[in-house]
Amino acid sequence: MTDHVTAQPDDRLQPMPEDWQRALAVVAHPDDLEYGCSAAVAAWTDAGREVAYVLVTRGEAGIDTLDPATCGPLREREQRASAAVVGVSEVEFLDHKDGVIEYGTALRRDIAAAIRRHRPELVLTLNHRDTWDGVAWNTPDHVVVGRATLDAAGDAGNRWIFPELTEQGLEPWDGVHWVAVAGSSAPTHAVDATPGMDRAVRSLLEHRAYIDALTDQDPERYCREFLTRNARSAAPRFGGRPAVTFELFSR
Repeated sequence: MTDHVTAQPDDRLQPMPEDWQRALAVVAHPDDLEYGCSAAVAAWTDAGREVAYVLVTRGEAGIDTLDPATCGPLREREQRASAAVVGVSEVEFLDHKDGVIEYGTALRRDIAAAIRRHRPELVLTLNHRDTWDGVAWNTPDHVVVGRATLDAAGDAGNRWIFPELTEQGLEPWDGVHWVAVAGSSAPTHAVDATPGMDRAVRSLLEHRAYIDALTDQDPERYCREFLTRNARSAAPRFGGRPAVTFELFSR
């Protein structure tokens, strides 16, 4: 990974690049993308672009009242339904253990393999920094997966890193031009959230079991308020338009 694509001196968020056809989103848990950037995904699939999802875990440790054996398959079903709302049909699970994902070559290899399979120009992931906006502590899973995804974008193009992938028929893919980090406290780019917002709300609502365990609020009101509040907070830096923001790194 090389240059960080910085914001302009006046702190405006720049539009995301448009000269790509395939994107791969790699995150730790079901619901990470729905809280993070599904309004942007909806806009991209509407424009005819291909987006696939890779979940490192099945989110089996995410609901206190459900044992992992029950929770994992439930959250997988919710994730697939959620992805379909925003036009994503390819959803993979890597089966690392929820809550205790370890950074290392095994994780990098699995993500590099996914990148070789899908051959995206754009890779998406979630905030890899220690905190959210310097206040709330981030979870280890988010930090580890975000960092490993940034690294694996380079690993995927080097045939001498993980040569066993080539032996398995996964040829190197050096076509990743950008990695975009959603939920970053240092965003540089954005996508207008308005066209995809209604579907983003419906997509998040598909994680009903998780949301019911998380809050006593009306689920639809909770989802819409959370997503619209975040999008509106970016509007002053994006020409007054509510936006999904990303920290963009180029390769």
